Amino acid sequence: MPEHTAASRLRLSGLCFLLQIFTIVLFATFVRYSSESSPDIDSLNCSRRKPDSGFQHPRFRDVHVQALLGFGLLVAFLSRYGPGSVAISVLVLAFAVQWAILIQGFVYFFLNGKIYVGAQSMVSADFCTAAILISTGAVLGSVNPVQMLLLTLLGVTLFTLNEYILLRLMGVSDSGGSLTVHTFGAYFGLMVSRILHQPRTDKRKEQQDVGHQSDAFSAVGTIYLWIFWPSFTSATAVRDGAEPWALLNAYFSLAASTLAAFVLSPVLYEEDTLRVVQIQDAAVASAAVMGMAGEMLVTPFGALVAGFLAGLISSLGSRFLTPVLRSRLKTRDACGVHNVHGLPGILGALLGTLLAALATADAYGGRLELVFPLVAQGGRTASAQALCQLCALPLTLLLAALGGCLVG
Repeated sequence: MPEHTAASRLRLSGLCFLLQIFTIVLFATFVRYSSESSPDIDSLNCSRRKPDSGFQHPRFRDVHVQALLGFGLLVAFLSRYGPGSVAISVLVLAFAVQWAILIQGFVYFFLNGKIYVGAQSMVSADFCTAAILISTGAVLGSVNPVQMLLLTLLGVTLFTLNEYILLRLMGVSDSGGSLTVHTFGAYFGLMVSRILHQPRTDKRKEQQDVGHQSDAFSAVGTIYLWIFWPSFTSATAVRDGAEPWALLNAYFSLAASTLAAFVLSPVLYEEDTLRVVQIQDAAVASAAVMGMAGEMLVTPFGALVAGFLAGLISSLGSRFLTPVLRSRLKTRDACGVHNVHGLPGILGALLGTLLAALATADAYGGRLELVFPLVAQGGRTASAQALCQLCALPLTLLLAALGGCLVG
């Protein structure tokens, strides 16, 4: 056993060294900082034709903190993996950000043989990293750090491919990542978990995983969610001179989803007090549903309804669907990403499809150009935009499933 442990440490050390040297060489060859004099490069989302010149450091900070601490603390409540999960999250983030800058840079920010890095490309890399961190929540305990780095290597590449197809080729509006971040990350991780399923080993691990750490981890993670999720969801949607609908809708959704947890938990569980982790799950679910619909909803009550539904779905899925997935489909899903990211992400995509079908100049006014530019410019009807939004869902699920099979 000591020899095996020493060999594992050496493999991790060697892989980290090789990956870092490789990225340093690529950065030295291709990556440069952008400036006002640099060529104008289209931004990531098709609904944002020009880079956000009004981008501010606090918004980047909020996105980065949420990716670093928020996701790390979301998986820290598990009894067996709590202490190491934060370290694994930092490891994944440290490599995923660098790799995402390169892969996304070649796709979106590449011009005259160079990748121009700016604030927008850093936020895009953090969004990509968030999807990979969601995937790690499904396979935590099933893979070692070396395998986690290899999962990150392929996951970032597939994430960028899915994002390019949806946002650039299909013209889908998904600024907060209901599909590209939450849904893709959840089902990519679930498929990897299914492929790596080992009946005897997984049964022992499930027995060891029973119980949780003190709710202190969940409490801190929930606080981070309330502070930074609205900024994360709206980081690519807030525009200069426009009302921050995505930001406000995220807050309303958070409030409603939290109340949904208090509605169902006393009914579904026999515990005398509500566990903080259940509130945490509801908060994450609200962010997933608002990823696509956040900038589309024109009234606050719509955000309340969506958040309330997301909280209900998350609680019901955790109570009834997780045991079925574990017994029938053989997925461990250590952190319940299917309930807090996957299902709410699908709900957000369906809600976004409905809102796209109803997109009119009367409803959105001048914001129609920002939310649905192709519809505003007459290049696509509202029904055609809705069809694209709807087709993006099975495409994301298919690519996530194929990617999981490749990792396995």
